[in-house]
Amino acid sequence: MVVNELSREDYILIMRSIVKDFPGVRAVDHVDLFVRRGEVHGLIGENGAGKSTLMKILGGVYSDYDGEIIVDGVRVRIRSPRDSIAAGIAVIHQELNLVPQLSVAENIFLGREPVRGLFVDFAKMNRMAYELLSPFDPTIDPRTPVGELSVGKQQLVEIVRALSLNARILVMDEPTSALTEAEVEKLFDVIRQLKASGTTIIYITHKLKEVLTITDRVTVMRDGRVVGTINTSQADHRMLAHMMVGREIEEVKREAVKCGGTVLCVRNLSLFSRENPSKRLLNDISFNLRSGEVVGIFGLMGAGRTELMLTLFGSPPGIVDGEIELEGKPVKFRSPIDAIRHGIGLVTEDRKTSGLILMMAAGYNSTLPLLPSLSLANFIRRRRERELIEWLWNRLQIVPPDPFMPAQNLSGGNQQKVVLSKWLAMRPKVLLLDEPTRGVDVGARAEIHRLIREMAKEGAAILFASSELPEVLSLADRILVMHAGQIVHELRADGATEEEVMFYASGAHALEGQ
Repeated sequence: MVVNELSREDYILIMRSIVKDFPGVRAVDHVDLFVRRGEVHGLIGENGAGKSTLMKILGGVYSDYDGEIIVDGVRVRIRSPRDSIAAGIAVIHQELNLVPQLSVAENIFLGREPVRGLFVDFAKMNRMAYELLSPFDPTIDPRTPVGELSVGKQQLVEIVRALSLNARILVMDEPTSALTEAEVEKLFDVIRQLKASGTTIIYITHKLKEVLTITDRVTVMRDGRVVGTINTSQADHRMLAHMMVGREIEEVKREAVKCGGTVLCVRNLSLFSRENPSKRLLNDISFNLRSGEVVGIFGLMGAGRTELMLTLFGSPPGIVDGEIELEGKPVKFRSPIDAIRHGIGLVTEDRKTSGLILMMAAGYNSTLPLLPSLSLANFIRRRRERELIEWLWNRLQIVPPDPFMPAQNLSGGNQQKVVLSKWLAMRPKVLLLDEPTRGVDVGARAEIHRLIREMAKEGAAILFASSELPEVLSLADRILVMHAGQIVHELRADGATEEEVMFYASGAHALEGQ
């Protein structure tokens, strides 16, 4: 159902007939977006649908676009982020743009510090920052270095910085991707406060539950066009998912597991902090992983999931003690290269900083782990490499279909497919996945789940960690529950409930035994 337009004065933002082209690709195709004053307006779509490109136009990142933008009744031409800010628009990106070493107040007023004579007036700046922060979280000390805050509080600093610029329109791009459930609820409280004060919010997310919880209306994009704008009260998960992908999404059904022998055996694995050797990051971890099996790890933030993955991949963030066996033989990985040589692959939690070389062609990212086998006398056999890249692109349906464009130009979901393609080509014995579907849409999520299942059928032993409990329950054969650096419970996924898993992940089992 498409909502009829109101009078022009009812909209704080009108983007009309917006077009943006990249070489060989039309990313945004005559898009119309109408955002009402004081509403929370959802913007959703598959990766590559054009929503991020549209918001980069609004934020001044892309200046070469066609169409018109009207803000609060005034036609504007946005050629730079400065123009966007001058128009009352602030974009809060998924990767927070803060300086960890500077204080909260210094980050809020960076480049606009109040001065007394020739010097910064820190007392006034701290006071101004507190006045901005206190309606949302009076416990944040403006003098605290931002790097010492939780991700949720860092995000609040970003929001307050935007408000200090007198922004009337806030664009939030995947604001909950790194937040705990408690932090998500706090963010929603902040959004409701902002809405009550008259601030308009454009909320971009792949999490349909959030769309249905926090937005008033939602615009759905597909293939660079707007499919429709509907009142959230009239929508449900199935309707939005169908609008996003243009088809019914089939969930990957768990089949009877045909496991082979034990591939990976971990015994009494502990990890000690280098700064404080008495502090355990992992404590006495033991488990087995068989070929053809998908094992999920669930734990709340700080449980040790990422530390375990990095340790198994030869990049431990601390001092390791314990035993690891691969196919019955003891191994000690001294580096990720050593782990790769033994047939271990890792999809890291953050694809942009540790999963991809963003400036490099996407296809060449795919073949990085295989360069030794693709080389002869230290020269890469380019023809063979191109054939492999073409096979990977066809197998994973990566778009755009040009594998030689920089990886940074791909959407988040397609970047994630490129990261996965490295290990698909390598055919690993053990594949470690840390948050494999973070920041991807429902369609790409289903495709990644299907790929994981296919790799398991081909004999890979798969260990994946996710902060999304429904994903763990639907994809895993077994679940290892972590709390405070330990595996505190193991259970079959087909008989597990969210309540049971969360009981152990939250540490409630330990309190019950007291």
